[in-house]
Amino acid sequence: MTTRTLEATALYDIPGPRTRQRHRLYGVLSTVVLLALVGWIVYLLFDTGQFTHTKWMPFEYKGIQELLLRGLGNTLKAFGIAAVLSLALGGLLATGRLSDHAPVRWVATLVVEFFRAMPVLVMIFFIFVALKVQPLPALVAGLTLYNGSVLAEVFRSGVESVERGQREAAFALGMRKTQVMAHVLVPQAVRAMLPAIISQLVVALKDTSLGYLITYEEFLHAGKLIASNLDYDLPFIPVVMVISPIYIGMCMLLSWFAQWVSRREQRSPKTEAVEVATAEPGTLLPGGGPPTAPRP
Repeated sequence: MTTRTLEATALYDIPGPRTRQRHRLYGVLSTVVLLALVGWIVYLLFDTGQFTHTKWMPFEYKGIQELLLRGLGNTLKAFGIAAVLSLALGGLLATGRLSDHAPVRWVATLVVEFFRAMPVLVMIFFIFVALKVQPLPALVAGLTLYNGSVLAEVFRSGVESVERGQREAAFALGMRKTQVMAHVLVPQAVRAMLPAIISQLVVALKDTSLGYLITYEEFLHAGKLIASNLDYDLPFIPVVMVISPIYIGMCMLLSWFAQWVSRREQRSPKTEAVEVATAEPGTLLPGGGPPTAPRP
């Protein structure tokens, strides 16, 4: 038995022929169940007339297509603004939480915990109704307050995850705290924070769909206008079948990017080999040869 085999069987036994056959059977049964479920759903869609030409007719018109594209553009605009402001707010609150001044740290902690506990929809409605803010600023403000508070905790935990010896060594060299944060802690913490940051941005992208509740003309709002059209026999399911893959695709793209960053950052850093010249006899001291013992 080779070393590779010993390492592979250190935590579990290699399945025998009967176990492998049983696993294949489980896989086949699971596939059959999933295919049956998909087939049943497709049958229900056909049985209820969801694929009729009348229900899919709206997507043939240029006005409907422009409405969807405009809604998608508004969704991406709200997400882009909220993402940038959330990162800025998260960095500001994280700096406050890491401050050496107790009052600053307490205030930052109170703000973070309050907005993390507050539901996003409640904040959006409060800003839109009570403060009488326009739909886009209200949506962006709600997303920024919530996601910025969550990102503040991500930033703080990322900085504190760096080994304490790095901080102590930097202070021992005479660096100020600002220099330690900017040149030592943050660059190392970014590697651990990036996947969590991108994952939180996925949440922000999905939460932009809450904008339709305050009449913001985003992607879901455009779909709602089409689905409630009586002229096309209320094409709710076709609208869902068009909008859902686009939302899922955007979220999967960000999730894939987060996984790619995580895999890349988990790899061991590669260092290039540096050729070292072979040691040869030569001058050891400037201006002369090697020291010699005095002659008697």
